[in-house]
Formats: sequence, structure tokens, C-alpha cells
Amino acid sequence: MAVSLPGIFRRSSQPLLGIDVSASSVKLVELVPGGKTGMRLERYAIEPIEHGAIVDGNVEKPEAVADALTRAIRRTGSRTRQVAMALPSAAVITKRITLPAGLREEDYEVQVETEASQYIPFSIDEVNLDFQVLGASAASPEDVEVLLAASRKEKVDDRVAIAEMAGLKPIVIDVEPYAARTSLDYVTSMLPNRGDGLVLAVFDIGQSTTNLTIVLNGQTIFERDQSFGGHQLTQDIVRLYGLSPEEAELKKKSGDLPDNFQSELLGPFVEQGATEVARSLQFFFTSTPYTRVDRIFLAGGCAVTPGLAETVAERAQVPTEIISPFQGMEVSPSIRERQLRLDAPALMVGCGLAMRRFDS
Repeated sequence: MAVSLPGIFRRSSQPLLGIDVSASSVKLVELVPGGKTGMRLERYAIEPIEHGAIVDGNVEKPEAVADALTRAIRRTGSRTRQVAMALPSAAVITKRITLPAGLREEDYEVQVETEASQYIPFSIDEVNLDFQVLGASAASPEDVEVLLAASRKEKVDDRVAIAEMAGLKPIVIDVEPYAARTSLDYVTSMLPNRGDGLVLAVFDIGQSTTNLTIVLNGQTIFERDQSFGGHQLTQDIVRLYGLSPEEAELKKKSGDLPDNFQSELLGPFVEQGATEVARSLQFFFTSTPYTRVDRIFLAGGCAVTPGLAETVAERAQVPTEIISPFQGMEVSPSIRERQLRLDAPALMVGCGLAMRRFDS
């Protein structure tokens, strides 16, 4: 019997920390009900983790990750112990299936497990499962569409172990793209007419990969990954200035680099980033019926690279902005807004996880 995957499609009304574990850092976000708005950013932290602790989404050094998470909790002073975490998309198999309408919950569980065994390339006893009834099937009113999600137990257990070593209790395990999409939907709701009719392109530029998601009227119409990210610039800094990767990462963020950094490294990196964005959009136009993008959002740690947003806008001829998942929220007075502007684009997943305590 497969074990239920905790909480991909569930919410928690209790205080909750959103914990995003990436290859380079642990990110913590805590949202609370706002006084004038629905949500308030109460605290957040980004703590670097030891190089090689997370490799291709796999936890290789759990103690190192737990140490970073413990530091993040200590820095924020949060007393909340229930957390929402996420698995990388590569660790989760999702599939839409059609089942008869009107079944009891336990009947759906049995049906989902039976169906899941057809799509999972390993024993059903080795996986955690969760599912959500999406609604009536467009093809048959007597059926419903169900989204199932499955992950190997060891992948879930690795995340749970990290949290427990830091004294936390994971009650929600999400999937990173789903969590990021929760944040995006919130940002979209702030647009005029809630963004209806707009083709929105989100480029999430991470350490080694750029993920493109294009959304129209709340539906994802295109997705693409490409090999481009901030690690490339870090490696260039290491090579040119003889620094360690950790030193290069710190100096890249602080700007404490020689005068020729702009011309030798930053300028070419920005140009390449803009070129990658333009290529992805061209691929979107040639492989779909769509012929326009109305707005580009840049997310991820590289989004705030000086000059990138302006160069992308010029190259793509599309209005471009750096996204913040906290737009329209109240912000705790203890948070430095200037620093938040720099950090916010990297907090899409963490914010989406923290939003799981709120109904939407």
C-alpha cells in the first residue's frame, strides 16, 4: 500500500514557515494575516549552504542543510515550528487521469493507486501518493479529472529529515513549480483586470537553469528549461580573479569586485542572458499558435543582476520587470525594504509555500 504524500493539495490554517531548499541556499518565509491586506510578510531569511550539499535536487549532506536551516530560524527569531517544504519537479511524477464522479474519498484513493501503478516506473510500495479532484471532465460529464502526484519515499524522507534535525515539523510537502505558481497567481491578481487576456512570460533564472513558464488567463500554455544561470558568472569570477566559489558568490552579491568586472564579465553575462530570453520566446512563437508576449517577469536570484531587466526589455521589445511575490502585502517594520527588493525574486517558491496557510 502506498503511503500518502503529505499535503501537496492540502492547506494548513495554522502558522506555517515556507522552507525552500535549493542548490545554493535555504530560504525561509513566514506570512501572517495582515491588518489592512490579506497577508503580511513577517520575516524571511536566505542562508547559504555548503557547496555540494544539494546536487541535482538530491540531498547529499543533510546535516549541512539542516545547519543552514537552523541558522535561518535563529536569524529570524521565528517560533513557528510547522513548515511547508517542496520537492523539485524531477522528483515528482504528476498525471491527469479521468475517474467516475461521485465516489467516496476512500474509493478515489483505491482508484488513484491502481491508476498510478501504470505510470510509475518503480514499485507502488516505494512511493508516496497524493491526488486532487480538479472538476468535471470536459469529455464526459459523468467523470471527473483527477491530478495525481507520486514521489519515491526516500525523496520525501530526505526533506522531512532536514526539517526534523532543525526542530521543525513538516506538514505540507509541495512541488517547487506548484509553489512558485501560487506566488505568480497572487502577483497576477494584482494586475489590472487580474491580468485577464495577458500573455505573461516568467523567466526564473536560478543557479544553473532558467525555467520559462508562460501563462494566459490562469493556465500554463508553455514551459521550457534551458541551461543558463548565475553559476556561470560565479565560475567566470573564480577563473578571472582566483577566488574560491564561496568568495566569488559573496563578492558577486556585494559588488566588491575590480573595476574591469563590468566590461570583462558582467556585460557579456547580461548580453547572454538577454539572448537566451529572446531565443526562448522565439521558440515559443514558432512552436505554438501564439504570436505575442505582453509582459516579461524575471524571477530567481539572477533577476536583480544589474542591467539585465533593461537589456531583456530592449532585446525582446516587451515590457520587463523584476517580480516580487510580496507585491501588495504589508511588510514587517523589522524587514529592510531595500534588501527585500534584492531578495524577493528568489523567494517565489518560499512565499508560495508560506501561502499554504491561507485559503485562495
